[in-house]
Amino acid sequence: MNRRHFFRQAATAGVGAAAATALAAPAIAQENPKISWRMTSSFTKNTDILWSAGTDIVGSVKEASDGNFTISPFAAAEIVPGLQAADAVSNGTVEMAHTCCYYYIGKDPAFALGTAVPFGLNARQTNSWFSVGGGNELINEFLAGYNLYALPAGNTGVQMGGWYRKEINTVSDLNGLKMRIAGLAGQVMQKLGVTPQQIAGGDVYAALEKGTIDATEFVGPYDDQKLGFVKVAKYYYYPAWWEGGPAVHAFFNREKFNALPKSYQRMLKDACANANQNMLARYDAHNAKALKQLVAEGAVLKPFSQEILDASYKAAQEVYAELNAKNPAFKKIYDSQQAFKKDGYLWNQIAEYTYDTYMMVQQRKGTL
Repeated sequence: MNRRHFFRQAATAGVGAAAATALAAPAIAQENPKISWRMTSSFTKNTDILWSAGTDIVGSVKEASDGNFTISPFAAAEIVPGLQAADAVSNGTVEMAHTCCYYYIGKDPAFALGTAVPFGLNARQTNSWFSVGGGNELINEFLAGYNLYALPAGNTGVQMGGWYRKEINTVSDLNGLKMRIAGLAGQVMQKLGVTPQQIAGGDVYAALEKGTIDATEFVGPYDDQKLGFVKVAKYYYYPAWWEGGPAVHAFFNREKFNALPKSYQRMLKDACANANQNMLARYDAHNAKALKQLVAEGAVLKPFSQEILDASYKAAQEVYAELNAKNPAFKKIYDSQQAFKKDGYLWNQIAEYTYDTYMMVQQRKGTL
């Protein structure tokens, strides 16, 4: 081959490669467009485990998209108050939110079933119901009426029963109590004489300190210690029979989510699953140490009495009967959860309960 022929071939090949690159570039850009979203949170930055689940989503999506899909996170009240996050997503003020479904039961009680209901699923059952028990499909069928699409993006595990200014030993001790409590638990507590209050997390300490409320539930030892509740109410009860495994969700504007490239939708789904796992792991890792510190700071740790638990369970069944009779959306989701819960606890008592019980005996003996 002479030199002239060689360079003619090389030039032709170069033109072909450049043309291929020119054709491929728009296709790649179309598949991975530059998109910027905003995410409002119902949580403040000082409740760092709750807040960081949202920033986990932000970081995962940015990394997976090579920086093409970015989400700017905003804490509660930076764009809208924490309890208005769903409205901000629904009306398109922001593209997404990190929040809890049960904050919005004023719109429809069925919202509560997306987070937790009294004597409902524990954390593992909640995750399983959403993932393989049809829960995610049922919740999103309901949320479609609000222009929302949701994915589980956190779980705290079973929570504590809250902080009280006085001892709560009998049902009569609950009468007249003003308590910050969210979701359907407020309706159950109301049947027992409590006046429920829904207050955003960032405002709870001040309300308790000023006596606007007499008691509050929040999450568990790690958050409760950071928020300083032990300084204004020393009686610390357990368990939160109303939150056996509450889910936290990422809410998306349904139209905005559906308009995303499929690859970006997958990134969000994977990022939310990762955040969901991380939140539960962080609480499990930090709650025990925080509980010890709270007791050292003066918290009086007490279980709810059997009388209170039984009365609460009875009241919860009354609430469910009332809602199922008049709210088809609630009944459809509730029936699914109930069926899943029955099988879940059948399995739990066969294996996990007996294992955990044995290990707790060893702990009491000091052999663990």
